Amino acid sequence: MLNVCLYIFDEVVPSSVTGVVDLLSGANRYMERAGKKASFVIHLVTEKGHQIPFNFVNPDIRHQNYEDVLKADLIIIPSFSVGNDGVLMRNKAAIDWIKGMSAKGAEVASLCVGSYFLAEAGLLDGKEVTSHWAVAADMQKLYPNIRMKSDLVITDQDGVYTSGGAFSSLKLILYLIEKFCGREAALWISKMFAIEMDTTSQAHFKVFTGQHQHDDKNILKAQQYIEENYSNDIGMEEVSSLANMSKRNFIRRFKAATNNTPSEYLQRVRIESAKKAIEMNHKDLPFIIEDTGYSDLKTFRKVFRRITGLSPMEYKRKYARG
Repeated sequence: MLNVCLYIFDEVVPSSVTGVVDLLSGANRYMERAGKKASFVIHLVTEKGHQIPFNFVNPDIRHQNYEDVLKADLIIIPSFSVGNDGVLMRNKAAIDWIKGMSAKGAEVASLCVGSYFLAEAGLLDGKEVTSHWAVAADMQKLYPNIRMKSDLVITDQDGVYTSGGAFSSLKLILYLIEKFCGREAALWISKMFAIEMDTTSQAHFKVFTGQHQHDDKNILKAQQYIEENYSNDIGMEEVSSLANMSKRNFIRRFKAATNNTPSEYLQRVRIESAKKAIEMNHKDLPFIIEDTGYSDLKTFRKVFRRITGLSPMEYKRKYARG
């Protein structure tokens, strides 16, 4: 049986704890009904003196201080609410423990923004990483040695796992159940808990709100112009002249400020507008294409799929109003 340690801290998102416990316990029940041994012993671990704010009546679960853990096969870091300043500092001792247990052979996994814990421990350096799409830019800035792939739902490298945002992170638990219990067990859990398997992208969940967290006033002015005129045929020479720069210098500064070229930024603004129009379902696709500044369906479909991971019709089936 695998010793799974789920780290509980004050700011933890409850669903990222209870969801994990439900799925792993469900996998144990499946294995036992199949005439096999349960796969997981679940340890809810905390810093010494901290209380666990959950009451599970479950024989699979044990409560323990992480300082007393002698052996961990898998450590899972749940999510916390974005904007909780000081979470990493308050859990510095636990991060050191995670790093030490990893050095002893424990595998480590993060759910959603729990990836900050693994990055702070240096366990994501040089690795592809995913997390909630809303923190992708922040993580890449704070930890330049990681390779952020925020479109992915799951990454798995050398016993280090990261997962996408919010409830999509439970797909990582399904993935781990399949890895340690087999495909049939994972399929059973998928059906019982109504969680789709095999999703590889979370790009269609992203909401593009513009990248304004910088101090370059000329670039902010250019961004505002693009956001207000995206439906028109905008040339980069036109926008660079508004920003009082040469085209070459404008592209360089725009990329440095927003992490996108001006052309990429324009496409993202247009596709975000198209997504909202598709969701409202008030207009047919040809009119949406025209309204968002595209001149042909083929180009629109290509850009839409590249940014969202879905075709326009797939997106409509998922998110359009009835």
